[in-house]
Amino acid sequence: MNTARIVVLTIAIGAGGIAAYLASGSDKKPQQAQTAQIHTVDVLVAKSDIQLGQAVTANDVAWQAWPANTASTSFIRRDQRPNATTQLTGSIARSPFIAGEPIREPKLVRANGSGFMAAILPTGMRAISTEISPETGAGGFILPNDRVDVILSKREKNPDRANAADSVNSETILSNVRVLAIDQTIEEKNGQKVVVGKTATLELKPEQSEALARARQSGTLTLALRSLADANAPETSNDDMKGRDSINVVRYGVSTPTTVKR
Repeated sequence: MNTARIVVLTIAIGAGGIAAYLASGSDKKPQQAQTAQIHTVDVLVAKSDIQLGQAVTANDVAWQAWPANTASTSFIRRDQRPNATTQLTGSIARSPFIAGEPIREPKLVRANGSGFMAAILPTGMRAISTEISPETGAGGFILPNDRVDVILSKREKNPDRANAADSVNSETILSNVRVLAIDQTIEEKNGQKVVVGKTATLELKPEQSEALARARQSGTLTLALRSLADANAPETSNDDMKGRDSINVVRYGVSTPTTVKR
């Protein structure tokens, strides 16, 4: 083999070795995907379920990482309020929280020595109670936080017939009001489906409270349970019912057709 061939073969082998080395070096480079870094903030959340009217303790809440771009301004953030867990201790839940739900202060209130009922009442509203029975309380199927209509039934003498039996008229005086409590029960507990009580506490506006107090002295009050689908319907009072039909339920001991009161 002549010298020229040996030189060419040596160069070829060397070039191949260099190429193989470079190729193996490039394979060893980590192929790391460029992942976007998600910025998070610590948000105060409920560690476990918090019920309506429950006093919040430091053990009921915890800090949890939350994507910063989805954290609402109503959330409580650790970088803004690092001592929030102790500051909120003793607050009362105006609405229930489920485990993992961010804590929002509009759903909490400080009782400052007041009872929990005063604490959970929205601003401007009043709590007023009325007597009920299984017959006037939907058989006990009305639970706290349900919505009801209040029906007044009163017995009236017939002015046209002196010896005639009294007539009983019924009309809705309040519509779509919230039940705060049945007796001392303010929430459904342990799978309870029926609360048979003697007193229902309703959430009313001041003028509605006055109308209910007057009605309680003039007849019998009945609570009519509303469907959940009607929960967003506007509330109406006795003044709002003017011009609408009222139903004469019983006259002289027997049912009668609907009568119109204008």
